[in-house]
Amino acid sequence: MEILRDLWYSDSSVFRAFLTLKKLEKERVVKEMKIVATEKAPKALGPYSQGYVHGGMFYSAGQIPINPATDTVEAETIEEQTEQVCKNLAAVLEAAGTDFDHVVKTTCFLADMGDFAAFNEVYAKYFTSRPARSCVAVKTLPKNVRCEVELIAAVEE
Repeated sequence: MEILRDLWYSDSSVFRAFLTLKKLEKERVVKEMKIVATEKAPKALGPYSQGYVHGGMFYSAGQIPINPATDTVEAETIEEQTEQVCKNLAAVLEAAGTDFDHVVKTTCFLADMGDFAAFNEVYAKYFTSRPARSCVAVKTLPKNVRCEVELIAAVEE
């Protein structure tokens, strides 16, 4: 802070130039952030987006097994729900300009860790590149579904 104070006192034009550069840098970063939105995946249930692309990476919101065509959870079993979640993830990955082969990390949430093996069977069909993963059991998921998955993927620029 002393350097900034000294700049201000010694040459306010230099300080103003510095502030202008910082503002331009912030605007550049914001412009590089791209909101990802597609009708092929469920719309957000709250004040968030389906995902963001920034710095060559895609960061998804968690996807639950909502059928985007009906906006309802139709799947009942863990296998059916995992299948729908993966279809939703495929849609947001496509909208972001990437795919399952470029996924580097997933975070999986299960309502019951007893579903772990069945969840893995379906998950393995989609995530053939074997990205890093965390999988945790949680007390409750939105709409009382059995699973939710979020991911991070590389986007080729």
